[in-house]
Formats: sequence, C-alpha cells, structure tokens
Amino acid sequence: MRIHGLNKTTLLDYPEHVAASVFLGGCNFRCPFCQNGDLVMRPESQPVIAMAEVMEFLKKRKGILTGVCITGGEPTLETGLEDFIREIGELGYLVKLDTNGYRPETLCGLVEKKLLDYIAMDIKSSMERYGEAAGVEGLDTERIRESIRIVMESGVRYEFRTTVVKELHGEKELTAIGREIAGAEKYFLQGYQDSRAVIQTGFHAYAKEELERLAECVRPYVKNVRLRGVD
Repeated sequence: MRIHGLNKTTLLDYPEHVAASVFLGGCNFRCPFCQNGDLVMRPESQPVIAMAEVMEFLKKRKGILTGVCITGGEPTLETGLEDFIREIGELGYLVKLDTNGYRPETLCGLVEKKLLDYIAMDIKSSMERYGEAAGVEGLDTERIRESIRIVMESGVRYEFRTTVVKELHGEKELTAIGREIAGAEKYFLQGYQDSRAVIQTGFHAYAKEELERLAECVRPYVKNVRLRGVD
C-alpha cells in the first residue's frame, strides 16, 4: 500500500461522520485541475506512512472516529486495497471510497463483497469531453458508464460529484452529466480552488451564483443537487 497521507480528523470527507482520511498515491488520470498534483504525478517524492502505523492510529481512535475515507490519487489501483478495507472494517469503522470510476471491475468486487459503506465517484465531464477533463485522451468512457451503473445499483450510500472549472464545464456539459446519472441519489458541484498544487495552472472558478445556474441544468435528472466548497 502506497499510503502518503493521513488526515487524522475530518468533518467534511465522510458525510455525517467524524472520520480520518487516508491518501493513497498514484492515479490513472491526469486531471489538469487536480489539487493533489504531486501525489498523482510524483507519488515517489511524497513521504510514505507505514500501514501498521495507520492501523495503530485507528485502533487508538475507536469510539472517537466512526469512519475512514480512502482517497488519493486513485485507490482502486492498489492491489492491497481489499485487504486494507477489510482490516479497517474489522475495527468497526465505516469505509468510504473515493474513486474516478475507471476500474469498474475493482469497484464491482468491493461492492459484491460488501466492503464499502459509502462511495463517492467523480464525474469529470460529459462523455464527449471526458478525456480533456481527465487529462487522458482516448480513454474508454464505457468504463465510466459501467461504474455509474455499479454505484447506483450497489445498495450502498453514494454520491456523484464534479469539480466545475470555467474552461471545461458549461451548461452543455452539466446537462449531459445529468443525463448520465439520471435518478442518482445526490450530486455535488464542487467549486474549483486554484493553488500551486494543481497539475496545470490557468483555470478559473465560477462564482456561487453561476454554479447555482449550472446546478439547474442537472435538476431535471437528479432531484438532490447541491454545491460544495463555495462561499
């Protein structure tokens, strides 16, 4: 397991739970607006935290924390992910997985084995612009569609979310996303946050009022559409 970060207490990463977040390194996408550029592009340059250290921390925090969010990078790339989740679950924690959905076979296996309590899947853009938003031209969008289906039929609590960037997302893209996830439990439009950590600079955020208008493009398809990360 390439564990490169541990947020010991968060009220934001796992809805309705006091949780810890574990950051795994490496990713199969190169989203230009990604906030974890070093973790995605140069995971070998980041400090490594031993899994034993993480598990010992979680043992000590039982009764204080109720959930663990596994994020990245892209967690489904890790061959030891299933065993890691099992160990966390055996401690009595609920497990939330953040994923880009490009490995539906891994996601399906975790769901079938009932190892997940919450799934947060990023929807990068419309299928027509997916490669541009993910930073990987020519990717197979049917893999994204398959993961959307798996998540929605999983019986597990879930959310879909999109980090909205002016240069990559407009009414056309948000309407198309709405059609792809029609009937979903909930969908979040996340405000883009510029920083030195992004993979590519030069992007801009929408104002809150603009995001509200874009949210209206999705509401005919998803009843519960909310904003996140905007003032």
